[in-house]
Amino acid sequence: MPVAPLSQKEIEDRLAELPGWSLDGDRLARSYRLDSHFAAAALVVHIAQAQDELDHHSDLTLSYHTVSLTVNTHSVGGAVTEKDFELAGRVEELATGHGAR
Repeated sequence: MPVAPLSQKEIEDRLAELPGWSLDGDRLARSYRLDSHFAAAALVVHIAQAQDELDHHSDLTLSYHTVSLTVNTHSVGGAVTEKDFELAGRVEELATGHGAR
């Protein structure tokens, strides 16, 4: 099934279901704060694993106690699609399990 860009209304409605996530230009974005650098690094590893499972990858940044990511779908010209929200939902579950806030 081909991936299609979501409308602005669809994006806004979906973002309402993902507290902490926002639209940054043409990308979904979120940052998480963790208790230590090691905890942040562990979250990055689990996010990378989920991205490989979904075959959909974000720009992922590890800072001292912070993990940040942005995502859109390159195959549709960098628009936000359902694939981006699927990844965001998986990341949110992982982050909660790691105690991220």
